[in-house]
Amino acid sequence: MPEERLQKILSQAGVASRRQAEKIMLEGRVTVNGAVVTELGSKANLETDHIKVDGKLIRAPKNLIYIVLNKPNNTMTTVSDPEGRATVMDCLRGVKERVYPVGRLDYHSEGLLLLTNDGEMANAIMSAHSHLPKTYVVKVTGLLTGDQEQEFRDGIPLMGRRTLPAGLRLVRNATNPWYEIKLTEGRNNQIRLMFKHLGKLVEKLKRVRIGPLELGSLKPGAFRYLTEDEVEKLQRAIKRSSESKPA
Repeated sequence: MPEERLQKILSQAGVASRRQAEKIMLEGRVTVNGAVVTELGSKANLETDHIKVDGKLIRAPKNLIYIVLNKPNNTMTTVSDPEGRATVMDCLRGVKERVYPVGRLDYHSEGLLLLTNDGEMANAIMSAHSHLPKTYVVKVTGLLTGDQEQEFRDGIPLMGRRTLPAGLRLVRNATNPWYEIKLTEGRNNQIRLMFKHLGKLVEKLKRVRIGPLELGSLKPGAFRYLTEDEVEKLQRAIKRSSESKPA
């Protein structure tokens, strides 16, 4: 096996996503053959080098695991939290394999979250080049006008860069209506910021779909393993999305 970048090795070993692995390295938590390594370009060989994270030797996963979790409210989408708040890992009782969340849902958001030790799939889903659609339902503080709806669909300037075209559909007309949102990108707090730009606040946010994966009837805090068929469908969807431009 040839040498590879450490962050890729950590990702493939199910330690963290590549982005999170870079943070772990910069924090001085990774050693190779006893030496602390913080340089992001560093390479190693998982078969011949002793690579440790927080003093624990890492190994390539024997089995690739894919889990769908209905993330509950007031839960961090992280492996651990320095403030002692609940994390999504607290929901995975009985899971012996080391997995990590793919992407994130913020503390007060709920719904479909994928966790896996398949670093390549995780990176493909989170890559900016993979426009895999993600669907949400949100409750907001007031109806949008027709012009606002079109602005939402066309793209809204956020921090100097316009959002990609998005899907928007009113699913429940009320004083505080519900909308279905479909995005092909995932900036931090994107939906909340888009509605805030239009003068509305998001009261509830729930992700219900990632590509072909649906949340279904999973209760908050519950999880299930993906079937082989679901994994294959997800892999095909990632390939199709990465090969085509977003609508």
